[in-house]
Amino acid sequence: MLEELVVSNLGLIPEAVLTPSRGLTVITGETGAGKTVMLGALRLLIGEPAAKGLIGPSGDQADVSARFVDDTDHVARRVVTPNRSKAYLDGAISTASALRETIGPKVSIVGQHDQHTITSSEGVRRLVDVSLTSRERTDFDAYGKAWNAYEVVRAEADLLGTDQRHLARELETIRFQIAEITDAGFAIGDDDLLRSKAGKLRNAEELATAIDSILDRLGEGGAGSDVESAVRAVDSAVNLDTTLEEISDRIRNLHETLSDINSEVVRYAADLNLDPAALEETEQRVSLLSSLKRKYGDSLEAVLAFHKDATAREMELDELLASAGDIAERLDVASTSLDTAGEALRSTRSTAAARIAEAAHGHLTDLGFRAPLLEISVVSAAPTRSGADAATVLFASDASMKPGPVSAIASGGELSRLVLALTLASGGAETDVVAFDEIDAGVGGETALAMGQKLASLAETRQVLCVTHLPQVAAFADRHYVVERSGATASISEAVDTRRTEELSRMLAGLSSSEKGQEHAEELLALASEKRRV
Repeated sequence: MLEELVVSNLGLIPEAVLTPSRGLTVITGETGAGKTVMLGALRLLIGEPAAKGLIGPSGDQADVSARFVDDTDHVARRVVTPNRSKAYLDGAISTASALRETIGPKVSIVGQHDQHTITSSEGVRRLVDVSLTSRERTDFDAYGKAWNAYEVVRAEADLLGTDQRHLARELETIRFQIAEITDAGFAIGDDDLLRSKAGKLRNAEELATAIDSILDRLGEGGAGSDVESAVRAVDSAVNLDTTLEEISDRIRNLHETLSDINSEVVRYAADLNLDPAALEETEQRVSLLSSLKRKYGDSLEAVLAFHKDATAREMELDELLASAGDIAERLDVASTSLDTAGEALRSTRSTAAARIAEAAHGHLTDLGFRAPLLEISVVSAAPTRSGADAATVLFASDASMKPGPVSAIASGGELSRLVLALTLASGGAETDVVAFDEIDAGVGGETALAMGQKLASLAETRQVLCVTHLPQVAAFADRHYVVERSGATASISEAVDTRRTEELSRMLAGLSSSEKGQEHAEELLALASEKRRV
């Protein structure tokens, strides 16, 4: 159960603490006072999105927390700022999804917006699915698996498309591109080598002239001969003065260096290619690389990356076209399996819908309908992820009338009672904590008393919270909280004894201090107490 709910700077409420009872707890207050804020806090704690406008005027963040006590105790918290929200579970940083998984199964919240849920096929279908037994859920799960399998094959069929010739042409183009790059035979770094080779061949004659000049100056008759003569001369001098040995070594090193340089220049001259055919071949390679870059990338690396991607796409297309022969057959098999699973789920949902309608009929009778007609129609529809059916709630407030869709027939008060009846009948109120957020719109008089009695009866086996504007509902509460607004802020406090009588008087007559109103309030409390004993 929910033991304590604490809010800070949420909506109009700067600070508040709610300690619900084990039975029925109601929250009342003037219109616009902020009665729904506490249930808004509860929505945050079960992982629902943090809507804009939640943060109050006292600071730049809203903070809500609660303690849930059952077999496993949990403390949940959400902190909401203008840009994000943070979740905590049992004191540790968590996520909204973790709150949804841990706290969500403990709490059901039925709000005014759920009136629209029973007017949509998807909403009614969810209502029916809540009531499925474990055996019935096998049909639900089987349909989900059949849908996923169908989607896989359909995605393949969509990818293949209806025009296989288009894919075949794409494959032909890719193979040409792959062959063009492969036949060129380039590898990483070849562009730098080719650039150097082309420059050498283009300037071969000038280079030959320069090399000849270098050899003339370094070889015989040049610097090499002079240094060799210097070596012989210094050897003779060393015999006369040993202090010249260091100079002798340096001259010898110079001679060896010049000899090495001369040898390298000779080798370069030998490798220098003056063949016009070699130049033409190299220019063709340069032109080929430029052409590949224009087609496939700005650099050799980009061209080779394109080749890699194209090779992968070639394999994909190969496999796709290879499967084209049996994909239609596989799609037909998957579609048949989906239809079979859809029929089974539709039958299961029809059974569950009938069960819900029968149970809801009893609740509707308790809520003031003398002879209501209620049916949940489940008919065949185009398959979707949720099923191959459409669900509609058909209703007539009296057996003398023809049932029709609730969206077209039911009034606001009737919708409120239908939401409550269907929620109870479907098991949507089977959680430890059930909160009703102003679902009593358009209800009054004896019907309001019946609704209060129904909520009190529900609260005998679980904790029920209800935001209400009806004194007939509030009179059945085990604990009563009142929200009061003062300017831009509101406060919440428990109404006990005379304070509760005054609040019921305000709800009945509009005047909390009215003596007549308080008499009516006491009479209403006595009546609620008597009905609870029945």
